[in-house]
Amino acid sequence: MSNEQQTPNTVNESTQASTKVSPFLTTPLPEGTAQGQQQTLNQLHNRPSNTNVPKYNLPRGAGNTGNVGETTHFGYATVKSEDKAQKVAEVFHSVASKYDIMNDVMSFGIHRLWKRFAINMSGVRRGQHVLDIAGGTGDLAKVFSREVGPQGHVVLSDINESMLNVGRDRLLDAGCTNVDFVLANAETLEPFADNSFDLVTISFGLRNVTDKDAALEAMYRVLKPGGRLLILEFSKPVFEPLSKLYDLYSFTALPLMGKVIANDSESYKYLAESIRMHPDQRTLKGMMENAGFQNCDYHNLTAGIVAVHRGFKL
Repeated sequence: MSNEQQTPNTVNESTQASTKVSPFLTTPLPEGTAQGQQQTLNQLHNRPSNTNVPKYNLPRGAGNTGNVGETTHFGYATVKSEDKAQKVAEVFHSVASKYDIMNDVMSFGIHRLWKRFAINMSGVRRGQHVLDIAGGTGDLAKVFSREVGPQGHVVLSDINESMLNVGRDRLLDAGCTNVDFVLANAETLEPFADNSFDLVTISFGLRNVTDKDAALEAMYRVLKPGGRLLILEFSKPVFEPLSKLYDLYSFTALPLMGKVIANDSESYKYLAESIRMHPDQRTLKGMMENAGFQNCDYHNLTAGIVAVHRGFKL
């Protein structure tokens, strides 16, 4: 990789002739910044489409959730903490091209209503700056791009290059010229300066993070005072009969759909297991409060199958 490619610049396709430094990035980045922590759009353009799954060097450390230490969980399996990010990367590298189709099939299209509810709760306004973490194929970022307008700005961030490539292509094809695309590790958000964003969102991504406490602290750091965090994530059903039916669906139908549509049943088996291992609504609310967020609340959707958590940096 050339020295020019290591420069922490983000590029909009419409202005690719003149590279600019994003106001949200700390500059300059230290030399040797881990590939999984920072990579910008000009580097994505220069990378071959048949690239191998990137290797990630994530920070190690123990959080207070009981799931971080020398080992952690990958679905129901126990793995070394340092290995989890690579295993998650392999999952999403495998499913990236079919990700949106599978979302529609798995949720019967209801995921669109969940995301719309989350966007309505975000309070996003014209001219604001938004960071969409683990934004993948760009569903939320596309709407935020429209809502903040030409005077606002959106950063679509993901640790997985395959997913970010899909999101980049979708948003550029849709004419979203106020969006930057940055590979970043949610546990550190190192490319981004303190107090940079009015709104930080993470949609169906937090459960894949190894150290969720570190990620929440990083989200708090990059938010401006008065800004808000919005987390949309699978959660715990609050109606016991539904919970049993949901388990049956998750562990039988999902892997079968994955096999038929994405030719990958194992990734969707991991999906079901990762949902079961994710903290429940009250636990996640407590984790947000421990990270410094105030006025935290959550709203159950579809009887708790999904929940939207919200917290503020005052």
